[in-house]
Amino acid sequence: MARKKIEIKKIENITARQVTFSKRRKGIFKKAQELSTLCDAEIALIVFSATGRLFQFASSSMESVIERHILRSEVHDKLDEPSTELQLMSRDYSTLNKLLEEKTQELRRLNGEELQELNLKELEKLEDLLKTCLSRVTKAKNESLLTEISTLRKKGGQLREENRRLKQVQILQPEQGQLYDASL
Repeated sequence: MARKKIEIKKIENITARQVTFSKRRKGIFKKAQELSTLCDAEIALIVFSATGRLFQFASSSMESVIERHILRSEVHDKLDEPSTELQLMSRDYSTLNKLLEEKTQELRRLNGEELQELNLKELEKLEDLLKTCLSRVTKAKNESLLTEISTLRKKGGQLREENRRLKQVQILQPEQGQLYDASL
């Protein structure tokens, strides 16, 4: 007996509809089980008949699959609507971006660039700022030099002491083949 292609539309005969439902339900449940086994997929299938009867299939636990679906839907919904946290982050980003631009322009001016836009008061402010910065740099340089001088003085003292000690050892233990000179 050959199968013939049927037209997909609602079956009017109630008995034929029930028989078709039963056969196709079994087929779809079998396909779901095969898909789960072959592809290691987590599947939950819920079917309500026209009379309201429930038929279900789950490859693992129906509850876990449904919970996973609900969580996934909630996350997807949150991504679709802009959250207040995202809006706050966007506002913070704008503020930080503006601050970055201001600081970049300030740095350029400290480097002597883009000065033509400044008026006399702003130039005087910049000059005072540069004097303060130069003073700090000079102070740090002087402190570094003093530290280095102190370190070198200590090292010089240690070398003098080592040199004195070596001279004493040489006097006490003259080399073989040399006469001891007491005048040294």
